[in-house]
Parts: sequence; C-alpha cells; structure tokens
Amino acid sequence: MPLRPILGAQAAGFVVAGLLLALLEPGPLRQPLPLALVQGAVAATVARGQGAPRWWWAIHAAFVPLVVLASRLPLHPGWWLGAFVALLLVFWRTDRSRVPLYFSNAATADALAQLLPQGACRIVDLGCGHGGLLFRIAAARPEARLVGVEHAPLPWLLARLRAVRHPNVTIRFGDLWQADLSRADVVYAFLSPAPMRRLWAKVVGEMPAQALLVSNSFPVPDVAAWREIAVGDRRQTRLHCYRIPTVD
Repeated sequence: MPLRPILGAQAAGFVVAGLLLALLEPGPLRQPLPLALVQGAVAATVARGQGAPRWWWAIHAAFVPLVVLASRLPLHPGWWLGAFVALLLVFWRTDRSRVPLYFSNAATADALAQLLPQGACRIVDLGCGHGGLLFRIAAARPEARLVGVEHAPLPWLLARLRAVRHPNVTIRFGDLWQADLSRADVVYAFLSPAPMRRLWAKVVGEMPAQALLVSNSFPVPDVAAWREIAVGDRRQTRLHCYRIPTVD
C-alpha cells in the first residue's frame, strides 16, 4: 500500500481524536487509551474505504493503541529502537510492496512438489522468506534448480545461510519485480491480492509458453486457472495454478 494513503488514514484518525479531546468534558473518555482506540477505529475505517487489504485495517486499528500501551512500560529507549530495527529488518518496505510476510508450510511444499515437471527443472519462489518451502523441495528433488528472491534483509539472510547446505538452491536479495523468469519452469508466489494483475503481466511477458505459475491463496483476477488444488492443511490453503499461454 502506498505511503500517502497510509498517512492519510492515520491523520484522519488523529483529527477525530483531537476533536473529541477538544469537545469532551474532563473524564475517562479523555484519557489517552480511549482516544487512541477512537483514532485506530477511524483510521481502520478510512483504510477500508481506500480499498486497503484487510491486514492493513488491523494495523491501522492497533498501531496507536499499542504505542500508548507500550509507552507505559518502564523500558529504556534503546529497547524501542532495537524493536523498530528488528521489525524493519523482518518486514522491510511492506507499505511499498503491498505484500506481508507469509510463510509457506510443509504441506504446501509437498503439494507444489507434485506439480513439478519430471527430471531437471527450474523453480523460482518470489518472496521466499526464510526459504522453508525451497529447502523442503530441494531435499526431495535434488535434480531441480531452485531460486528464491527476497527483499527483506533478515529473512533473506536466514535463507542465504541455510542455502549453504543445499547446493541446488540459490537465494537472491532484491525486488521480485526485477527477477528474471525467462528460464523458469515453475514460479511460486505467496503475495497478496494487490499485485496479482501485475504478477500475471510479468510472468506472461517473461516465462516460456506452458510454464506454470502457482499462486498460494490469491487468484489472478479475470484469468481462468488451469488447476486449483486444496492442500488440506489447517489454514485450508488453495493453490491457484496457471499455464502461461502461447503467444501468437
């Protein structure tokens, strides 16, 4: 989600909370936490009106109330700085990518492995996180070449360190939109609804005809899936599978 609407939603919440602070008589409702809850509710409502993903509603609703609660803890300021840096290293610029940090479970990796072509093939995981899915497939399919792309520093570092034990896995740091998919037989992505149209345009423009895009949970709008797979895990994961069309 772009930064401007995020700030706009938060600002709207502060305006309403400020008006209440000015208009209400002294009492419990003028305390920081109730006002913060109002601010969060307004910000979340505005974010919903902006068409933001649902997970952004929760962030808007909880951000200022959590700041108020955290400010009451007797902690050295250095702890807050450390927490901020840690979150930044884990999530990086989620506001720009519009993709939260998701992890693919073992059941999903096993289901994806069943879709891979026989023999040597090349698989690219766009937004691989700590690489769990790649390493599970790499162990089962040593003849396959697997490439993970991750833009968040800490998950990338963890994946890079783990890749030392898997010679058929390569982990790259960078923007998924800059990844070269021209030699990929299968591209796997667990992103969000927001970038799916753009992702489809990228794979159609770069991947070979009849190659496979597998999207965890999020379908490509207005594109018929070649196949849909119910993984059967606790979160009821569905894999939306698309064949890259032949260009006339």
